[in-house]
Amino acid sequence: MLQAVIFDVDGTIVDSVDLHAEAWRVAFEKFGKTFPFHEIRRQIGKGSDQLLPVFFSKQELARFGEELDEYRGGLFKKDYLPRVQAFPDVRELFQRIKDDGKQIVLASSAKADELEAYKKIARIDDLIESETSSDDADRSKPYPDIFQAALARLKGVAPENAVVIGDTPYDAEAAFRANLKMIGFLCGGWTEEELRGAGCVAIYRDAEDLLLQYDTSDLGFGANDLKS
Repeated sequence: MLQAVIFDVDGTIVDSVDLHAEAWRVAFEKFGKTFPFHEIRRQIGKGSDQLLPVFFSKQELARFGEELDEYRGGLFKKDYLPRVQAFPDVRELFQRIKDDGKQIVLASSAKADELEAYKKIARIDDLIESETSSDDADRSKPYPDIFQAALARLKGVAPENAVVIGDTPYDAEAAFRANLKMIGFLCGGWTEEELRGAGCVAIYRDAEDLLLQYDTSDLGFGANDLKS
């Protein structure tokens, strides 16, 4: 029986992926590196611990990795965070899940203060049991740490009685490693083929689409009916 839903945040409940990618692109240029926007965007969903090594050597990260990460964080909060919007019907979907007797926890690679802002933007602060951020995990997605931490906040809920909702293959890989099944959203920019290939058991366009199909969806049927 499905008892809980674990939500990713960036690209799943808030439209922030392009903004994160652009903030990283600008920060990289500040430190003398130029990369195509689309290459950076493909890495969004990972935390900086997993993203930065894709673009910089160990020697470079030893010299300025921490400074770069801090610069990017400040830049994002100042110039990009005010432009983040929630996807349609996020609050309404969360309310439907709550009305159905299920718990909700957020599991994000974002910093804790960014996560607080996202909860306000999406108007969901009163509808969640708990949340985990990058502060709660040693390694970000695609490692399972954040989802494992989220599951630990749900007392008495076994992995088979919870499901993840996310938008990237990194979410799906992390969910698999945590013995969780995942429903994929297309609103983060990945294709259905990519998400299914990463292990998603069902695909919806976004929160609005899942809400419209809730009664016949995997959430409505329950965890035991999720396809393997």
